[in-house]
Amino acid sequence: MMHARDFTASGVATHKDAGQLLDQFCARFAEHVTITRSDAGARLETVIGSADIAVSDDRLDIKLRCPTAAMLFTIRSMVVENLFELSTGNALDLNWADGPQPSTIPNFREISVVDAYDITPHMRRVVVATDDARHFVEGGLHVRLLIPPKGREPVWPHTEPDGRIHWPKGEDELTLRAYTIRNIDLARSQMDIDFVVHEGDNVPGATWAMTARPGDRAGLIGPGGGGVPAARKLILAGDETALPAIARIAAAMPADADLRVFLEVANKEEEQPLISSTSMNLTWLHRNDAPAGTTDTLERIMRDLVPAADPETYIWAACEQKQARAIRTFVKTEIAREPGSFSIAAYWQRC
Repeated sequence: MMHARDFTASGVATHKDAGQLLDQFCARFAEHVTITRSDAGARLETVIGSADIAVSDDRLDIKLRCPTAAMLFTIRSMVVENLFELSTGNALDLNWADGPQPSTIPNFREISVVDAYDITPHMRRVVVATDDARHFVEGGLHVRLLIPPKGREPVWPHTEPDGRIHWPKGEDELTLRAYTIRNIDLARSQMDIDFVVHEGDNVPGATWAMTARPGDRAGLIGPGGGGVPAARKLILAGDETALPAIARIAAAMPADADLRVFLEVANKEEEQPLISSTSMNLTWLHRNDAPAGTTDTLERIMRDLVPAADPETYIWAACEQKQARAIRTFVKTEIAREPGSFSIAAYWQRC
């Protein structure tokens, strides 16, 4: 049902093989959103809105619907960027009924570092300030962090007429990574973003967190992704990459909620306090010497608990990609949980 507050957009994309393009598009998002296929096309449903895409010959008719203008921008840019990325060369032509998009990105906010410190040996918190912290309260738990080159004045992105985001290149190129906002302090207009600190050749987010100093500038696009589930009975499971999201969900639960939490971390030193109004049942799972992403502990817990859980219990899990796929296959296919009663996400991929 459409409400008066809904924001909508309609567009037409032409491509020499529109059907194949839609198949590829749906395959890319199959693990992240609810997709319903039909002879006419596909419907994608997320926590921030929906996209209906009808296919005919060389044409995709796109209809988007979201509760806010910022969410509409997020859905539109997601659809646009992925369609162009999946198409061959410049073979895709995309036009929107409401004409060229504004050059400013409505859900972009600049941030500045206030403080940075270690919570545990492998978890570092960066406290950032923004002139609009309230913007991040609703619409999802996650943001895209835009890290400018060290020592250069940031050049922020803007939108192209077809809805794509124009990213600065060359010496001004930004580094993008997805993170979860752990806490929002509206009184101070500050937010906490937690980073898993690990070794590797391609860890720009962790490197930024380790070297962040008060006054350093960065950008955020969002919020987006999954939000706090509306259910009052929940099972939450994840590794350290999911800990900030689980902590945020736990903090949002009312006193009468039934909350069971399973967190896999390296060892006891990586445990940290979780605050909630409800008396949650929290279990820490230690890998000890096992590398992250190599155990099946979370999958085994899901196989034990989910079949016996009340149908009203919402199942939420986030972890390494291979583990997340195994859990999703079990919940969605093997025991055929009702759509909308679970969310299983891959937060990272082990190389």
